[in-house]
Amino acid sequence: MRIGVLTGGGDCPGLNAVIRAVVRKGVETYGHEFVGFRDGWRGPLDNDTCPLGVPEVRGILPRGGTILGSSRTNPFKVEGGVERIKATLANDGIDALIAIGGEDTLGVANRLHQEGVHVVGVPKTIDNDLNATDYTFGFDTAVNIAMEAIDRLHTTAESHHRVLIVEVMGRHAGWIALHAGLAGGANVILIPERPFDIQQVCDYIEHRYRTHYAPIVVVAEGAVPVEGTMAVKEGAEDAFGHVRLMGIGQRLEEEITKRTGKEARATVLGHIQRGGTPTAYDRVLATRFGLHAIDAAHNGDWGTMTALHGTRIELVPLAEATRELKLVTPDLYAEAEVFFG
Repeated sequence: MRIGVLTGGGDCPGLNAVIRAVVRKGVETYGHEFVGFRDGWRGPLDNDTCPLGVPEVRGILPRGGTILGSSRTNPFKVEGGVERIKATLANDGIDALIAIGGEDTLGVANRLHQEGVHVVGVPKTIDNDLNATDYTFGFDTAVNIAMEAIDRLHTTAESHHRVLIVEVMGRHAGWIALHAGLAGGANVILIPERPFDIQQVCDYIEHRYRTHYAPIVVVAEGAVPVEGTMAVKEGAEDAFGHVRLMGIGQRLEEEITKRTGKEARATVLGHIQRGGTPTAYDRVLATRFGLHAIDAAHNGDWGTMTALHGTRIELVPLAEATRELKLVTPDLYAEAEVFFG
C-alpha cells in the first residue's frame, strides 16, 4: 500500500515522533511505501510531495516542529479543493492518508472520509482540547515550558513587588493555563471556559500584597472578561474562521495597573510553548499514536483516530473526535480556585 502522510495546523513537539513511528513500522513490519505531503492540506491540493522513507526519519525523534511543514489550509474553502485532492491521490497512486493534526485538520479528514477518501487521523494539539482522547502529545511539553517560565517569574515579581501576568496558549480551552498555573503556584488562573470578573481579579491581587507577596496571574490567550466589564480587541479570521486573538495579557496589564495602582507587567509565551524538543512523555505518546495509526491504516480502519484512554491507545471515529471540544470542567477549575488570592 502507498500511504500519504501530512501534518496540519500549528506545529507542536512530538509531530516528528509520530512520522517516525508510522514510517518505521509501516516499512519494516508491513512493507508499505510512504509519501510526505508538504505544509498540511496544501500538499495534496498542490501535489507538493517529498520522499518519506526510513532514511528520511532517522534522527528526528527529539526534534520539535515537523519535517513535513504545516499550514492552516482548508481545502473546503478552496474552489474544487476536494476534487484536486482526489486527483492528486489518484495520479500519485496513493491508497490512503494519515493526517496528523487538531480539530481543524481532523475535521477536514473526517469530511474527506465521508467523500470516500481513505483516512486515519492522529490527534495533535498542545491545547489538549480534542475530544475523545485523554491527552494529546505536545501538551505536556507546553505545560512544562510554561511552568518553568512561571517559576522564573516568581523571583522577579517578589524582587520588584510587581504583578506579573503570564499569557499562555489556549484559544477555547484553558488546559495549559490550569495545569501550568497549578504547577507553578499562580495566584489567579483565567481560562476561556469561565469569563472573569476583573474586579475580583484585582481583589485577589490586593489580598496577595497584604500577605507581603507579589502575585502571578496566568491567563489563557482566549480568556474573556464578563461582558461589559472590560474592553478587548479582536483581529481578522483565518481560513477556519478563527479570530486572531489580540493580547489579553496586555489588556490585563493596563487594567490591573489602573485599578490597583500596582505596577503590572505581561509576559506572552506565545510560540515558545510549542517550539523546541518534546518531553519524554510526549515522545512516547506520539510514538505510540504513530504505531497504532499505521496499524489502523494497514487494517483498513478508515475514518478513525488514535486516542489515549487511560494507558491504552484505542481507535475512535473521527466524527466523535471532532464533534465538540474538550473543555476544563467546573469541578477542575474549582480545585484551582482554592489557591487564588
